[in-house]
Amino acid sequence: MEPTHPNFTLNHGHSPQRPRMIVAITGATGAVLAIKTLIALRRLHIETHLVISKWAEATIKYETDYHPSAVRALADHVHSNNDMAAPISSGSFRATGMIVVPCSMKTLAAIHSGYCDDLISRAADVMIKEKRKLLLVTRETPLSEIHLRNMLEVARAGAVIFPPVPAYYIRPGSVDDLADQTVGRVLDQFGLETGDFERWEGWKKDGDV
Repeated sequence: MEPTHPNFTLNHGHSPQRPRMIVAITGATGAVLAIKTLIALRRLHIETHLVISKWAEATIKYETDYHPSAVRALADHVHSNNDMAAPISSGSFRATGMIVVPCSMKTLAAIHSGYCDDLISRAADVMIKEKRKLLLVTRETPLSEIHLRNMLEVARAGAVIFPPVPAYYIRPGSVDDLADQTVGRVLDQFGLETGDFERWEGWKKDGDV
């Protein structure tokens, strides 16, 4: 019987293949979102292919208690951002999709222009041309007309623009609560359930727990 998981594929031997997800981390603020994404995907038994930019390494060390080597250890496969011959640079590499988290405006601009001078922008370009899901967790505020135009045109090309907008209705008790909600909603886009956040179920009546 074929697997019912929407993200499973069959190889030529008709045996189930683990879903694959490409995760790219750029230098924008919000490194914790990338770390939590990798942890969630690991728990869901998704095969991950990770790329970390030079400035992402600096942001990880500045914003979190993780060293970049510890973040790399969360992934199944790690590729250098300078390795343009990596498997994920080819459209023949089968992947469920790609998440750029966080996504800097520089990376957004590179994806928009198709200027593939590193592995992150090349892998994203592959997702678009192969009609696979590309999700960009864009981090910037306020947004200039250039940022907005780039987002619009990349969205028209098929990418999902997903700013990490906090959901205050969950009444977060910590930054972790907000990060978990964002990661859960990101993975919703791929039909993956983390179970790590509260979903909106309408206004609670007096006396509801």
